[in-house]
Amino acid sequence: MCRNIRPLNNFEPPATRDEVTAAALQFVRKVSGTTKPSQVNQAAFDQAVAEIAHITQHLLDDLVTTAPPKNREAEAEKARARARLRYG
Repeated sequence: MCRNIRPLNNFEPPATRDEVTAAALQFVRKVSGTTKPSQVNQAAFDQAVAEIAHITQHLLDDLVTTAPPKNREAEAEKARARARLRYG
């Protein structure tokens, strides 16, 4: 599951709220061991996603780097090239 979490720092344009929430959701799914919580656990699951997304956004806002911002399309092409090598 966590293979779907992508680096979000130092991109132009910056990571969107949806990207941060998607990463938080993947993290909570991995930690909880479920992709779909039961009804009794849904509130705790949703609260964890919201809190982790909030903290992640603060982290991304506070990180400082001197490296130039990465291009999303260039990084996606690199990932596709790696996948082609790996899976043929």
